[in-house]
Amino acid sequence: MDFDLSWLLLGLPLAFVLGWLASRLDLRQLRFENRQAPKAYFRGLNFLLNEQQDQAIDAFIEAVQNDPDTQELHFALGNLFRRRGEYQRAVRVHEHLLSRADLNRADRDRAQHALAQDFLSAGLLDRAETALQKLEGTRYENEARLALLAIYERSREWAQAEAVATKLDASDQASYAARRAHHLCEQAAEHSARGDADAALRLLQQAAQLAPDAPRPPIDTAALQLRQGRAMEAWTTLSGLSRTAPLALPLYAAALQQAAQAAGEQAAAADLLRARYEAEPSIDVLEALMALEATGGDAPRDRYLEHLARQPGSLLAASRWLAGETLRDDARTHPPVQRALDQVARPQMRYRCAACGFEAHQYFWHCPGCQAWDSYPPRRVEEL
Repeated sequence: MDFDLSWLLLGLPLAFVLGWLASRLDLRQLRFENRQAPKAYFRGLNFLLNEQQDQAIDAFIEAVQNDPDTQELHFALGNLFRRRGEYQRAVRVHEHLLSRADLNRADRDRAQHALAQDFLSAGLLDRAETALQKLEGTRYENEARLALLAIYERSREWAQAEAVATKLDASDQASYAARRAHHLCEQAAEHSARGDADAALRLLQQAAQLAPDAPRPPIDTAALQLRQGRAMEAWTTLSGLSRTAPLALPLYAAALQQAAQAAGEQAAAADLLRARYEAEPSIDVLEALMALEATGGDAPRDRYLEHLARQPGSLLAASRWLAGETLRDDARTHPPVQRALDQVARPQMRYRCAACGFEAHQYFWHCPGCQAWDSYPPRRVEEL
């Protein structure tokens, strides 16, 4: 059978025309889609700038549907969800990004970091810990370590906190020596509570080496030595601390007085406390000094009046002086006056965090309110 070339001559132009029409249709569709995605994206930005988060989310969802491969839209949408407190939706967005095989390393690390932030914001600390640990070796490494440190400190996992703080210390961006010393002191307290005094003392010695100027390791060491009946060692520890950290003396004045009495160093301790009180009056230092000066079991109560002369507004001194006095003229007035004065004076006995203002009757090295370290001045509220 002969092949008719006329069909070939007719078919080539027809194929060309059909191909051209198909390409035009594809190009129009592509242009339409490209116009739709930027419009939705910029509309979302406009809503966001006007603080209309609901409309911004709707616009970004539309943009993602038009162009599901755009990572930036996913990140913007995930961040919006997190800011609105819709943590589950934020997690789904970032987990979707991490599941994509075509995501490059930088965007994968960014998505992992965003996912960790989602879990932190939602208070899911165990899942946040796992997500943050995966950022080791990335450009988010230090930020992840800081977040892990906060998690471990909040959950009182002191060994893990100390390990993370050691890595941060090695990065040379800031010194974490004082913070690590606190972690070791916390671990020492746990060992001491379990009856392992030797392990506690070893940890306290490490803490003192890490932060030689910090008052906590010697204070905790002296307290442990007193419980073990090693009064002379406790006196030596605290008298040495009085030279390196005199401002913290109100915190350990009572322990110093007990150690001095047990070790027969009352005169030296009285001189030390008297000198510090003259430099900076404090009710805690005063009462330790009064305990040392007591004769026959009676403390010299005129000391409270002397303190009132130096600190006229001291409700603590007034309350404690009145508690030991007998009102001869009308004994019936004493109890209600005493109760009223005690009630007013009680808040003045607290310690106050300088960072957040949280007040407590107990002195904290680690503020329960803002989680700051060493934020409590070693003086009562009344004396600030």
